[in-house]
Amino acid sequence: MLRHIIFTFIIRPIILIVLGLNIRRREWLPKKGPIVIIANHNSHLDTLVLLSLFQGKGFKKARPVAAGDYFLKNKLLKWFSVNIMRIIPIERRMTRDIKGLFEPIVEALDEGSIIILYPEGSRGEPEKLSKYKSGIYYLMRERPNIPIQPLFLHGLGKSLPKGSKLFVPFFVDIFVGRPFLFNENRKAFMDELNERMDALRNEGDFKEW
Repeated sequence: MLRHIIFTFIIRPIILIVLGLNIRRREWLPKKGPIVIIANHNSHLDTLVLLSLFQGKGFKKARPVAAGDYFLKNKLLKWFSVNIMRIIPIERRMTRDIKGLFEPIVEALDEGSIIILYPEGSRGEPEKLSKYKSGIYYLMRERPNIPIQPLFLHGLGKSLPKGSKLFVPFFVDIFVGRPFLFNENRKAFMDELNERMDALRNEGDFKEW
C-alpha cells in the first residue's frame, strides 16, 4: 500500500510533470507476468520511469533487478530500494554458480512477476547502447518458455547521466517492442536481442548528442 501511495502521489506525478514522456505502443506493456522486460540503461532514473509506466496489477508485479552492492549500501537507500522499488538484488561478481546467482529472479518469475532487467549490466554512456552481457542468456535458459520484451529509452541519459548529480528536465522517448522467446543457440539469441534493441533505437532516428 505504501509503495502504491508513494508512486501514485509523488513519483509518477513528478516524472510526468518534469519529464515529457513520449511512449510508443504503451498498450503492448504486460499487465501480468511472468515476463522479462529488457531495457537499455543510461541513468538512475531509468527504473523509476519504467516502474511508473505500470499501473494496477501490472505495477504490483513489476520488480527491477539491481546491484545489491549499490542499492543496499546504506539504510535509507536499502529501505527505499527494497520496500518501494521492490528490487531483486543480485551480486555483481564472477561466479560459476550461475543458477545460484539468478535464483532470486527465477523465484520471482515463478511467482508471476514482471522482471525489469538491464542486459548491459551497469549504466553506459549517455544514449549509447553498450554491448549486452550474456547473463540474460543464462537466466532465460532456466525458464525458456517465458517471453522477453525489449524496451528502448532515449533522453534519460541526458537528464541524469552516469556520474552526474545534476538533474536536467528533458523529453524522453520510450519504444515498446514485441515479445520474443529464448533461443538455446547463444549466438543466435544474443544477435536477436541486439537486432531488436537496435530496431527500436532506429525508430527514433535520433541525432548524436
